[in-house]
Amino acid sequence: MNVKKYLMSYVVMKPLLLMALSVLLVTACNSSKMQLSNISKEHAANISIPCQVVKHSMGEACVPNEPKRVVVLSHYGLLSHALTLGVKPIGSNANTLEDLKGDYLREQSFLGEKIEGIQQVGLPDNPNLEKISLLKPDLILAWAALKPVYPLLSQIAPTVLIPFNMPDWKDQFNLVAEILGKESEAQQVWEQYYQRVEELKAALGDLYENRTISVASTSPSNNYVLVKNSFAGSILNDVGLQRPAVQDVIKPGGGIYNISEERLDILDGDILFLLYTYDWGEMETYQRLKKKPIWKQLKAVKNNQVFLVDFWTWIWSDPSAANAVIDDLYKYLVDTP
Repeated sequence: MNVKKYLMSYVVMKPLLLMALSVLLVTACNSSKMQLSNISKEHAANISIPCQVVKHSMGEACVPNEPKRVVVLSHYGLLSHALTLGVKPIGSNANTLEDLKGDYLREQSFLGEKIEGIQQVGLPDNPNLEKISLLKPDLILAWAALKPVYPLLSQIAPTVLIPFNMPDWKDQFNLVAEILGKESEAQQVWEQYYQRVEELKAALGDLYENRTISVASTSPSNNYVLVKNSFAGSILNDVGLQRPAVQDVIKPGGGIYNISEERLDILDGDILFLLYTYDWGEMETYQRLKKKPIWKQLKAVKNNQVFLVDFWTWIWSDPSAANAVIDDLYKYLVDTP
């Protein structure tokens, strides 16, 4: 499996992927029963320690008051939440950890060395139960799409399923903080975030009062824009930056996808932030679109206000990534307006 293509499909085709993933996990659940039966009961046994009862979609879990050996099972967000809160998981199936250190991430990646030493325990659609058990976790945090294998995970350690489609990414972060007993750390994170928001507002002044900010991506298979209920859209809203009318809406999945080349006007704004990676074909598509007459008519293009920014940073849905987005806004809107 090409992990990077898998993740891109997840971001832009989430509903279809979740249906397919459910089918895969049901199959995995059936095939993993034999695998789990071979795991030592010593590893799967619950240890009696002080804990708090946490309710979630599959019932209740007794979460240790101070979990020390946390395994995080999600596409990407839960891993970043834990790291932002000062909890370094011992294992994760997020993406592949080597890819997260790869050179397609921007130099100032907000993960970087933080993931050193975290063991890979499968991929988002295929967690490796045996590897997870051998790590002897005292808590497993898993995104809700892993519901089919929850009965097996809960035999290894207390397991809490985290909803993916929460209305606000900030709510998901707060939920993870509550489960990990890191509410005070979360409060500090938010204080720092909103302080940076206010500082950025002051730095921008009224310079962009009547200018719109577009956030989009071009790729061989999908041109799309991120709207106001996306991660990036929420940050722009916090900062008080205006969006083009067509993007100033709420849409399922936080975006308008599959935009044809004839409707590239949907990408337009006074400023255009264009998301890209190094190897999904965005740059090739961008270079091709630049030759199109309709592209040359975009306001941002005519005014030389198209800025290339890291895809992962602008979709990651975590306070650490939000700070990296704010860094970009300083770089392109304050330092070089």
